[in-house]
Amino acid sequence: MAVKKFKPTTPGQRHKIIGVFKGTITATTPEKSLTVGKRSTGGRNAEGHLATRYRGGGHKRRYRFIDFKRTKDGVPAVVKTIEYDPNRSARIALLYYVDGTKAYMIAPNGLEVGTTVMSGPDAAPEVGNALPLSKIPVGTVIHCIELRPGQGASMARSAGTFAQLTSREGDYAIIKLPSGETRKVLAACKATVGVVGNSDHALEQSGKAGRTRHLGRRPHNRGVVMNPVDHPMGGGEGRASGGHPRSRTGLYAKGLKTRAPKKQSSKYIIERRKK
Repeated sequence: MAVKKFKPTTPGQRHKIIGVFKGTITATTPEKSLTVGKRSTGGRNAEGHLATRYRGGGHKRRYRFIDFKRTKDGVPAVVKTIEYDPNRSARIALLYYVDGTKAYMIAPNGLEVGTTVMSGPDAAPEVGNALPLSKIPVGTVIHCIELRPGQGASMARSAGTFAQLTSREGDYAIIKLPSGETRKVLAACKATVGVVGNSDHALEQSGKAGRTRHLGRRPHNRGVVMNPVDHPMGGGEGRASGGHPRSRTGLYAKGLKTRAPKKQSSKYIIERRKK
């Protein structure tokens, strides 16, 4: 994966850095049987009231159904295409199973068209294969990790991210997550070997406001420019700083711990995330 920079012929091109599709994306249209039209909410809830600000517009999308559970154990599949997915930062791979079914998976780095992948306890610990943590060698780099057996992948799914299996203790595997947190996960949970692809996504820059609007993000005005009735940081004579950074509802934005202190799953966390 590479990125493309542009000559500053216009203000919008000056800081524009985008990903290169040529050579990495092998199909321009998704598998029709695995997609469905996605309706944009514009930040409105079921009653039509604005629940999330600064959202709306954007390009129409089709949602791709991703097989995060990888339940077809022991059935090999061939990677047919590597595709772009507008709903996530990572690329996705279309799998053709030998029994005739099709499915999408998150495409890891190094996965090429024509590669055979498999899931289940009998699969080899190779890139693209999904195995229980009990069958993955210690020290292996993994992604798409389940938090509970059979729940489906919920951790390390965005572009360029990965976790590492550091050790095992009884029924639990100890993994180091992308955030720096070290925690226990049941060894029966599945994970996919490798690093999530499209690692250059972090280098991309919009370059202009219009590309941000295409993503469905509307202009975001700061709290310090609002009136006191609208935001705790609003008001004041001149360009006042606004005091301590906080949200619209008054919660401090820096330094305040938001995790419930008596949360049951805290006992599985060995080391907190790095700030």
